[in-house]
Amino acid sequence: MLMTVSIRASLILSALAMAALTAAFVDPPHAEEAKKSAHPPHWSYGGEGGPEHWGELSPDNKPCAAGAQQSPIDLSGAMSASVDAPHPHWVPARGGVVINNGHTIQVDVGSGGGITLNGKDYVLKQFHFHHPSEHTIDGKQFPLEVHFVHASSDGELAVVGVIFAEGAANQNLDAIWATAPGREGKAAVAFDIDVAKFLPMKSDAFRYEGSLTTPPCSETVHWTVMAAAQTASPSQIAAFSTLFPWNARPVQPLNRRYVLKTSG
Repeated sequence: MLMTVSIRASLILSALAMAALTAAFVDPPHAEEAKKSAHPPHWSYGGEGGPEHWGELSPDNKPCAAGAQQSPIDLSGAMSASVDAPHPHWVPARGGVVINNGHTIQVDVGSGGGITLNGKDYVLKQFHFHHPSEHTIDGKQFPLEVHFVHASSDGELAVVGVIFAEGAANQNLDAIWATAPGREGKAAVAFDIDVAKFLPMKSDAFRYEGSLTTPPCSETVHWTVMAAAQTASPSQIAAFSTLFPWNARPVQPLNRRYVLKTSG
């Protein structure tokens, strides 16, 4: 009798051990979903990581889905205003770095001056490109847009956007495209780039309060978008679009904001 009990106990222990071993090698229900949540897709401009999903990818990205002052927007119905236009005091940038960060071509400037906005000084930190333009003007989208990102000493951001229409070549673009790496990485540059030459001749501009146009979509940006377009040649536009066929967030609702237009 004792032997029979012992055999039964051994069989039970063996069965439990086998069950545990099987569980170790077979994914439980919803394991795949758990894996996905542990490693959410990196943000991108399409698919599971596209703009419509940015707010789901991280708690930090909540403004992307729930924010009320998101960018970019369609610049239409602007109100004429006598507010100050930004006053760039940009200087030729020296010792910058051209970066392919997987989302755009970005130029980190060593010393490029800055702007004064509403009496506050902002230092130029970097500029980067979007194809096609993120902002639209009266519903019209342009083939390229450059964003000049400035920061104040207390952490506020002021971004100046310049749109590009197809036309004459831009020498600044030639220099940057020639240096930009074709794959994600960095390339130090030794040339001086006169960022002021990116500005159009006319200084009329749109101004509004908005956000970063990439995650986490923080609503901390004083936006200025120049009303007149610069030009880039078809080959210059094609060179960028080869690297980034589409890296523009769709326009966002204006909600209860006003768009102001200043005259230079």
